[in-house]
Amino acid sequence: MGGAAALEKLVPVLLAFGGGVLLARRKVVPAEASKAFSDYAFLFAVPCYLFGNIYAGDLAALFDRRAIGGYAAAAALAVAAVAVAAVARGLREPREVALRVMAGVQVNTAYFAVPVFITVFGTAAPIFPILLLQVCVLSLVVIALMELGRADPAGGGPGRRLSRAVGASLATPLVLACNAGILLNLLSVRVPAVVLDGAAFVGDSASPVALFALGLHLGGVGPHLRGTTREELALIGFKCLVFPLLTWAVCGLLFGVRGDWLAYLVLIAAMPTPQNLFIFAQRYDVGVGLSASVVIKTSVVSLVLLPLWLQTVAT
Repeated sequence: MGGAAALEKLVPVLLAFGGGVLLARRKVVPAEASKAFSDYAFLFAVPCYLFGNIYAGDLAALFDRRAIGGYAAAAALAVAAVAVAAVARGLREPREVALRVMAGVQVNTAYFAVPVFITVFGTAAPIFPILLLQVCVLSLVVIALMELGRADPAGGGPGRRLSRAVGASLATPLVLACNAGILLNLLSVRVPAVVLDGAAFVGDSASPVALFALGLHLGGVGPHLRGTTREELALIGFKCLVFPLLTWAVCGLLFGVRGDWLAYLVLIAAMPTPQNLFIFAQRYDVGVGLSASVVIKTSVVSLVLLPLWLQTVAT
């Protein structure tokens, strides 16, 4: 895929995202409205899309063991690298380390990867197994560190708090939709066509609405690049450059992943830090300013680098 072709593929992405930025900047639509659009996409539209596509998909092809194993190995190496770097900087508090691990390794699937994949590839199916890996494994590691490092006498012991947090994570609409689609697919349960048509109708709105919401949010707050600290620059560079390259090396060279799957995994790794980082930071009262800055700036950098990654993985 040449540079011109990559840019053509990204025109719908830039239109939806740029429209949100422009309308927020001109105060035609208030930036605060981004939460309503985001909630619609995250809680309803994306789960509808995931359910319908997983239910109708070929699970054997969707859950490629070599590809998923390669990505899991790359993510594990990335987690270790970020954690070691954080400790080397003198951070000893588990929540501080966990926050940086999430910033450097977790990817924005619902608001960024899903709409980009739908626009560029016509499907977000390759994201499903990575989404489950991220929620069911990576997020649980972060939650465990956050809960074990928090002193909350009113919330019971660490084990009780951890179990509640894990239960809440696994009960998100995204995970429930994925698991429902997988279960009904495996059991060959017939879902009425009208239900699937309805899910497809709602799911088709997920991509533009999620991108528009992200544009509204960024248009309202602005990137404030002059205030970027050295630590933020390191995390942004790791997330947007090092992690995708590490994924390419581990998956391609060590696990022998080739073709479309290698391109999918590298692009997924190149997605920005998820907005959940900021939610976690607020919940556990740690690194709120750092998390907000990294989420915003990785979103901008990832969007700028997207044509380059598309051209690179296609060669």
